[in-house]
This record gives sequence, C-alpha cells and structure tokens, in this order.
Amino acid sequence: MASIAKAFASVGCAVVMLITAVACGQNGAEDQREKRPVQEKTIEEALRGHTDSLMSLPGVVGTGQGLCDGQPCIKVFIVKKTPELLRQIP
Repeated sequence: MASIAKAFASVGCAVVMLITAVACGQNGAEDQREKRPVQEKTIEEALRGHTDSLMSLPGVVGTGQGLCDGQPCIKVFIVKKTPELLRQIP
C-alpha cells in the first residue's frame, strides 16, 4: 500500500511541475508580445461610467467625487451601511 501512495505522490508532483512549466512558457510568450499602454480614465469619466449602476442598488442615494487618503475617489452615499450593500459596491 505504501508503494502505491508513493507512486501517486510522484505522479502528482510530475503533474504540478508540468503545469508550472506550461504556465511559465505561456507567460514568456506573452512578455514577447507588443505591450499596449493601459488607458487610464479620469475620475470624472469613472464616475459617469458607474453612477447609473451604483444608483440602481437599493439603499444608494447618491454618488460624488471626493478624496480617499489624499487620492481622488468615487464616494457612494447610502441610507444605511449593511454588509449586503457593501458587498455590492466595489
């Protein structure tokens, strides 16, 4: 029985190493592709893009632009802070 367990453990290790090798190979191929710069949205654009979906959540009464730790952020104004509502707000 112990030898069967060792055999399965060896196969398992080989599979993990194979998956890792394949994943690393794919990452290398991606690194060689042309990299495109990420387009950043302004806080105003992000606010416009998310206000409708945020306002559709029950309990959300407003959105606005503010500062969070000195950085621009979207403020979401709610009637009552509940775990359920907080899970829905990114």
